[in-house]
Formats: sequence, C-alpha cells, structure tokens
Amino acid sequence: MHNFAMLNLYELSIGVRYLRSKRRTGFVSFISSVSFLGIALGVLTLITVLSVMNGFEKELRERILGMTAHMTLSQGKGELTEWETLREDVLKHPDIVGAAPNILKQGMLSVKGETTGAMVRGIMPELESQVGDTHKMMVEGSMDDLQAKGFGMVIGVELANQLDVGVGDKVMLLTPQTTFSLAGVFPRMKKFTIVGVFEAGMHEYDSGMAFIHMNDAQMLYQMKGAVSGLQLRLHDLFKVFEVNQSIGLYLPEGPFYAVNWTQQHANFFRAIQMEKRMMFIVLALIIAVAAFNIVSSMMMAVNDKRSDIAVLRTQGAQAKSIMLIFMIQGFVIGALGVLIGGAAGVAVALNIDVIVPFIEGLFGVQFFPGDVYYITQIPSDLKWNDVFKVTGLAFVLTIFATWYPAWKASKIAPAEALRYE
Repeated sequence: MHNFAMLNLYELSIGVRYLRSKRRTGFVSFISSVSFLGIALGVLTLITVLSVMNGFEKELRERILGMTAHMTLSQGKGELTEWETLREDVLKHPDIVGAAPNILKQGMLSVKGETTGAMVRGIMPELESQVGDTHKMMVEGSMDDLQAKGFGMVIGVELANQLDVGVGDKVMLLTPQTTFSLAGVFPRMKKFTIVGVFEAGMHEYDSGMAFIHMNDAQMLYQMKGAVSGLQLRLHDLFKVFEVNQSIGLYLPEGPFYAVNWTQQHANFFRAIQMEKRMMFIVLALIIAVAAFNIVSSMMMAVNDKRSDIAVLRTQGAQAKSIMLIFMIQGFVIGALGVLIGGAAGVAVALNIDVIVPFIEGLFGVQFFPGDVYYITQIPSDLKWNDVFKVTGLAFVLTIFATWYPAWKASKIAPAEALRYE
C-alpha cells in the first residue's frame, strides 16, 4: 500500500511539473492555453444561455398563468352545474389552494362602427384573485368594479386602443346566442361600460380578452346558473399531473374533465424546450472544439517529451505510469477550465440584471425596446441541474480528449526515442 501511494505521488508530481515546464516550442504552451480558455468560455457561455432561456420560459409561463389557472375542471357539454358545492369539495385537496368559477365564451365588441372579436370571460371578482393575477395587471380601474347586473367590462390595453375606448366609455357586446321576436331572429346584444383596462404583456390576451361579471355572462349567454368550468390554482404548478390523478377522490360521481396548463399551451412550451435542447447542442460544440485542442496540445507535448519518457521507462516506470502522467496534465487543464468557467457562468447568470444594463449604458443601446418587445429586460433563472450537466459534459469530454495522447505516450519505445538524442 505504501509503494502504491508513493507511485501515485510520483506520477502526480511529474505530471504537474510538466504542466509548469517550458516547452521546446512555445506553440505547444499556446495551444494548451487556448484549450483551457476554450473550455472555460464554453462552460460560461452554455450556463449563461441556458439560464437566460430558463428566465424567458419562466417569465412567459408566469404571464400566461397570470391569466389562466393551473387547471380547469369542467363537465359534459361545456357547462358545470352546482359549482358552489363542487368548489367546496375540490378545496379539500391538499395541493389545491384556490378555486373560482369561470364562463368562457366568444363575442363581438362594437364601438362607433368599429367591430372586433374577443373572448369574453365571466368571473366573480372576489374569487378570481385566488386563481389568477389579473388584478395585479390593471393599468386603469379595478376588477372589483365589475358588479352583478352592473354590466361593466374590463378589457386588454391593445383591445382598448383598437376600439379607441377608455374607462367610462360604452361598448356593444354581441353574442352568438339569438333572440326570437315578431320582427325575426336577432343576435343577443347588450351595452357595457368599460370599468377597467389591464395589460398582461401577452398579445393574445391584451388584444382579445374581455372580462365581465359572471352573473351578467350567465344572463347574456343563457347559462341559467351554470358555468363553463372551475378554475383551480395549485400550491405547486408542476404537480398538475399528480393532482389530475388524485382529484377524483374529492369529486362526486359524474363525468368530470380536468385540463391543465401544460395541455392548454402544449405546443408553445414544447417549442421552448426544443429550442433549449438545440441551443445546448450547438453551444456544446464550443466545448467539443476546446477538447479537440487538448488532443492537439497533448500530442505535441508527448512528442516534446519523448526523451523524458524514454528515460523514465529505462528507470523502471511502467506504461500505465507514463499514461497517468500525461492524463494528469489534460485532467488539470480541463478541471481548471471547468471550475473557472462554471464559477464565471454562475456569477454572470446570477447578476445578468446588472451586467446587461451596464452594457446597454456603455454602448448606448437597448436590446429589448419597450415599444417592440413585451419583455424589456433579459431575465435569468439559474438551475443547478443545468450547471451540473454542463460542467459534467465538459469534464467527460476532457477525459476522453486526454486518453488517446496519454495512451500513445505509454506506447513509446525507449530505444526508438533515444536513438537520435
């Protein structure tokens, strides 16, 4: 055991000394430095980019879920009766923290000859704050201004601009339902007063969503006390599939259907995940190129130390010891690159809200102008799982890149290496 420990110490000391020793040609040292910097830069870039993409995904997810619930519970034919009792039952589930009724229908808004389509949501303002964040998005008025039989309406900021209306203005709401009279069949319509304007930061909602009180929606759409569904908010939004499987224990008999946020926006979030995977693959090539540079520098280092290898072999050093000496060199280069790149990547990801404004101020540019983009700041959400994946990948590539040159060094014949010395 003592001899084995001494052998490891001996191989380690020579491997580290070779790293610090001057090469016969400075080009070998230059390639080694480039390899080290390449790995560090690749790790830094990949961690930063993944954190920024996580930040954008989180920002968009929060904006979407600010307008829609984590889950929607409905019944057959798109209507849910006796929702009050059902609401009390589902709130007994330990993972559900909020529930509110919801009526979701289509309508046409008309003002002074200007007509546009919109999704009309009937809500109860006192319960809506339990499942959504619309009350925090108000730029004019308040959700509490929606009163039963008050025929008030809250619309998105882009929809308000399109119709050229504001708080206090009147709009006509036309529904697909019809009214029969002696004069013929007419669409049901009702004049509403704008009592608030919201800005969600999502074009889909800001330009095509209108809120009215649930009682007004029931009367206008002839729902007769029913609702479209029950909106649910969970303690952890990523537990929707677990809740979907267990919520049946808290429901009465009957066909109920639960749709969660991942199903409602499946294509959108799949696209983000696909983009993130492709970005990971593309940027990982930076690390792969740096690892290839390690192969080049190590092969030149082996040629540079051929005579030293021969001397060590003649003094009794085994082939595996020679291989370990050179693997230590590549290991140290890769480990330092991974550690420094990882630390720098984490630091940049955690402080990107300070770094980006500094760069914008330094060069007088704005990467995300407010009049073009909904998200005006670059968000960042550092996930340690991504850090471990990136650093692990870089370290594995470094080991693979070091193995072949070290193996070639172990195969050098002493007599052949010393022939021309």
